[in-house]
Amino acid sequence: MEMIDNNTDALMRRTPLYDLHVSLGARIVPFAGYAMPVQYPAGIIKEHTHTRTQAGLFDVSHMGQVFLRGPEAAAALETLVPVDVIDLPQGMQRYALFTNETGGVMDDLMVANFGDCLFVVVNAACKAQDIAHMRKHLSERCTIEVLDDRALLALQGPAAAAVMARLVPETDRMLFMTTMTVTLAGAQCYISRSGYTGEDGFEISVPANKAEALARELLGHPEVAPIGLGARDSLRLEAGLCLYGHDLDVNTSPVESSLSWALSKSRRADGARPGGYPGADVILGHIANGVGRKRVGLRPNARVPVREGTELVDASGHSVGIVTSGGFGPTLEAPVAMGYVKTALAKPGTQLSAMVRGKAIPVEVASTPFVPQRYYRG
Repeated sequence: MEMIDNNTDALMRRTPLYDLHVSLGARIVPFAGYAMPVQYPAGIIKEHTHTRTQAGLFDVSHMGQVFLRGPEAAAALETLVPVDVIDLPQGMQRYALFTNETGGVMDDLMVANFGDCLFVVVNAACKAQDIAHMRKHLSERCTIEVLDDRALLALQGPAAAAVMARLVPETDRMLFMTTMTVTLAGAQCYISRSGYTGEDGFEISVPANKAEALARELLGHPEVAPIGLGARDSLRLEAGLCLYGHDLDVNTSPVESSLSWALSKSRRADGARPGGYPGADVILGHIANGVGRKRVGLRPNARVPVREGTELVDASGHSVGIVTSGGFGPTLEAPVAMGYVKTALAKPGTQLSAMVRGKAIPVEVASTPFVPQRYYRG
């Protein structure tokens, strides 16, 4: 990431919280076309630790928010994703994937059933593509309403539930991946008990003109601190969560990505509604026959961080994979990474090497998450 200069800044879109970030001393960088805070004066490691021990507030307003309306919305969306949307209960959210004709992943997303509509949240870098994809394939069966007038905040960490319950007591009974419509900052907000850190927490869709008021209200609680993209990345990596465009891409199937758990039983070969989405034959074939490579966790056995793009080799020096995410894990006080290796080498404990500036750094294939996930399941 690079610092934004004055000329670049003019080309970046700003979220409704941009002025607040600047007032809090954030270092602003370009990310997915937006001017976003990468860190605040406390620094990435302190922000990371604060989220793991108390509560961090993240601005994720750059992500895309969409309503799909109409009686056929769920059935229509199922033509684009390998997950069960038709039987998604009201008040629940599910992780999903847009796939392409070759079985690759176009984007990962969240879909929630609000009863009168489906609420879809997509990644910022894929937002325009995803909205065009839905309009092309779903417009004849449901109404697609892009929510350009809403911001998205994430409150994450072990103190998040206590803070949220002070504002909306009924959120205390929410479980992981449930949703609710509530009033916050005098406005109607859509919240889910979910997030991207491995911690308990909430994601809050709020009208853009109320976003700063809500953010300031949340930051007024002693447990809550603002957290930037730098700590967001280290938190999600420790939690073993994929970053689209790095650990997921259009050339890699969900099975190769170790996301078979996200492929709903009802959409599998022996399910009630098998296939019927782009690349289904490829993906169902991967489930049945296996794949040649898999996404794995990696623990470098040195203090040297192993970054994205680093080649992985076996004991004979033969190339066997590549790192797709890597960095320092502040909770573990050690480097961590994820990448793809030949399936025969994907077992935890397998010893490999990462080629860092011509030097072989020992790495061990490891289970993910690296830090235990603490989602609230009741």
